[in-house]
Amino acid sequence: METLTADQRDAKATANAGEPTTAFTGHVPYDAYVHASTLHSLQRTLSGEPGEMSFLMVSQIMELYFGLTRFELAGARELIRGGDAWGALAPLRRATLDLEGLNAAWKALSWMTPSDFNRFRDLLGEGSGFQSAAYRELEFLLGLKTESLIRPFRRSDAYPRLVRALEEPSLWDETMALIARHDMGWVEIYADDGPHNHLRMLGEALTGVAVAFGEWRHQHLLAVRRTMGAKPGSGGSAGIAWLEKSMARVVFPELWEARTHM
Repeated sequence: METLTADQRDAKATANAGEPTTAFTGHVPYDAYVHASTLHSLQRTLSGEPGEMSFLMVSQIMELYFGLTRFELAGARELIRGGDAWGALAPLRRATLDLEGLNAAWKALSWMTPSDFNRFRDLLGEGSGFQSAAYRELEFLLGLKTESLIRPFRRSDAYPRLVRALEEPSLWDETMALIARHDMGWVEIYADDGPHNHLRMLGEALTGVAVAFGEWRHQHLLAVRRTMGAKPGSGGSAGIAWLEKSMARVVFPELWEARTHM
């Protein structure tokens, strides 16, 4: 894809008299960069039900948001590992906004009733969001690690990445190591509410991530309850009961527990 300097962009705008360029020698530059044509070719439904298109596309959008959130949190983890709490604030705040976008995607499925879902559910076989490698990696990065949950991926390309995510320190591990190096606890950190308390700001940025991630889990539970009730999940789980059990595992538990003592 051709790159342009600011001067070249100005020259093109002048040559085009302010109109957009409509002739290109190769691929349309936007598609060459975004791969939009590829993205729009991935909605391969198994039925003629319009609800399946919504379900499939929203699932794909969520996968992209899982990857984007993971990217930001991994960057924050590296900064925290290096002792740069200030630097970690920006990617943590971006991750919170990413999670808010992820949560908004549920609205596109809020119309779906059990009868709407049942029209194509059987075609999914054993396919389930439980099997999302990107989501599982995101959970591990947040510190919610369960070794048995990587078993479904043993024969997939994602397995080495998940093993690494399981074994390496999580974002929360690195945060607690940073706090330990300062020889402080969260109660002490929050006692100083001055504008330059970078550790308190770090705690609040992490809280924002935890709240937004918890909202996604809650919205997931509501979506399942709305479309399936208490039926077993497609992937063999107990459905709602499994999700409720999963939600009981809190992200950044020490940060929440400390608030009881502040």
